[in-house]
Amino acid sequence: MAAISGDNHGLRLVTRYLVLVLVALVFLLPLLFMVMSSLKPDAQLLRDTSSLRAFLPVGDISLQNYADAFERAPIGLFVFNSVMITTLTVLASLFLCSLGAFSFTFVRWRGNALVLSIVLATLIIPFETIAIPLLLFVSRLPWVGVDGLTWGWLNTYRVQIIPWIADALTVFLFVQYFKDLPRELIEAARAEGASWWQIYRRVVMPLSGPVIATAAILKALKMYNEQYLWPLIVVQDEAHRPIMVGLGYFFQLNVPWGEVMAYLSMITVPVLAFYLVLQRAFIASIASTGVKG
Repeated sequence: MAAISGDNHGLRLVTRYLVLVLVALVFLLPLLFMVMSSLKPDAQLLRDTSSLRAFLPVGDISLQNYADAFERAPIGLFVFNSVMITTLTVLASLFLCSLGAFSFTFVRWRGNALVLSIVLATLIIPFETIAIPLLLFVSRLPWVGVDGLTWGWLNTYRVQIIPWIADALTVFLFVQYFKDLPRELIEAARAEGASWWQIYRRVVMPLSGPVIATAAILKALKMYNEQYLWPLIVVQDEAHRPIMVGLGYFFQLNVPWGEVMAYLSMITVPVLAFYLVLQRAFIASIASTGVKG
């Protein structure tokens, strides 16, 4: 019986690894095809799609597609815009949403649970239903800058940042994490005369590294990957366009597929780099608190 049990365990282990390898291939092969195709001329790219050569760096390999893509569109500007917009939005969102979650979790005030429920209810509202009202709203908002008082936020960076700072999902993640922190720490800090701001800054946030990484990754992915419909509506000048809107340059007639693959590869690199930097903290947060009820 022991031998049979050992054989069954080994078979289950092999099956499990085979399934994991197949799942990994499903996600990795398209990325590998994209990168390899970006290095090949169009004729070879199309010829290789019918064989395993599509996934291998063989044939006439060069960076010409990348050079041509940079000539076709101001990719450097688009990447800078996307990274800046995403970074500023994530930083502001982490601060504002963690501060709100701290208030919902630790500070007792009338209507606390009701307000939190209303905030979380906004998760089910599709963006398409508020896009036009939000457009009309931001087109009439005032702004005080170096040029003095101006009206309307269209064709600016702020119209792509400020409306997306407050985020119900980020608030929810922080609330779930804060609920698991020892209450004794908060009570001890209050007994020592610490203010709520001091408790937030010196006690709670230093213990919140995993959830900060999780919220940052999820918010950054959402901001970076979904910078299309809203910027397409509110930004008409090239100087403020993010990288997703720049895809329009490659939907014209007779654009070589190699250039398209080169552009898509450059879009993917910042996202992968950001995740690889924070992956350990992200996994730790998901494993410990991420989706608790």
